[in-house]
Amino acid sequence: MPDNAVDAVPCEQILKMMNDPWNGGTNVPTGCEYYKTYAIIPARIGSTRLPRKPLLEINGLPLIIHCLNSAKSTGLFSDIIVATDSKEILDVVEAHGGKGLLTDKGHPSGTDRVFEAASKLALGEEDIIVNIQGDQPVVHRDVVKKLIAFLEDRPDVKMATPACPALVEEVQNPNRVKVVLSKDGLALYFSRAPIPYLRDGDTDPGYLRHIGIYAYRNGFLKQFVSLPQGRLEVIEKLEQLRALEFGHKIGVVLVDRAPLDVDTMEDLKAVEEYLKKF
Repeated sequence: MPDNAVDAVPCEQILKMMNDPWNGGTNVPTGCEYYKTYAIIPARIGSTRLPRKPLLEINGLPLIIHCLNSAKSTGLFSDIIVATDSKEILDVVEAHGGKGLLTDKGHPSGTDRVFEAASKLALGEEDIIVNIQGDQPVVHRDVVKKLIAFLEDRPDVKMATPACPALVEEVQNPNRVKVVLSKDGLALYFSRAPIPYLRDGDTDPGYLRHIGIYAYRNGFLKQFVSLPQGRLEVIEKLEQLRALEFGHKIGVVLVDRAPLDVDTMEDLKAVEEYLKKF
């Protein structure tokens, strides 16, 4: 290995990093006077795997309303906005007392949709935007707190995202994105393939599953969407690789579990059963 290479994080260091303030650990205080924190939830009507997914009902409420209510329950946001390409979704959000903005139908990614909404809201350069996926009906407060804390504690990092230990059955699943980290909690690479590659089979690689929630400083979000798609992003179909390809840092906070998300009817049923407990 070259002298300047950075090792991937082995499994035995994960627990230590979860409590490390430099990795957005729970010891880091949050709260700052010169910016606000917003949640923007991108929601498009044209899902290929689950058509009209944001409007599918779970225990009597549309999925997008569960996402909105869950974000509200964290108590961490100055405001919460649903950014959508659908007047129907917007009407549902407003009928349930939420705020929404109509955005362009042609956005290539959820991040581009979030940026359009942030631009219309005229947010400050240092404001933090948390991009919560419109198919995640359960948002864990501790995850959002860690993301905010990382950006507060590391002014050199303008984008952060969570990861958790991957389950055995997730390692080979290309729909479960894996990530490897540097020693100080920065993303080295994201991939649909198992990374790091376990050549000899005699060590625990400590596979980490990426969780698709992002926090950014608004000024960086403007910069990010102005960048062209990179080669790796196109190959892997992972928009976060755009930041890495252009030399930007992505902080990764470690959490103990992934939130529930809805990609299939089976996922929808699992979420229904989970929410019945509350």
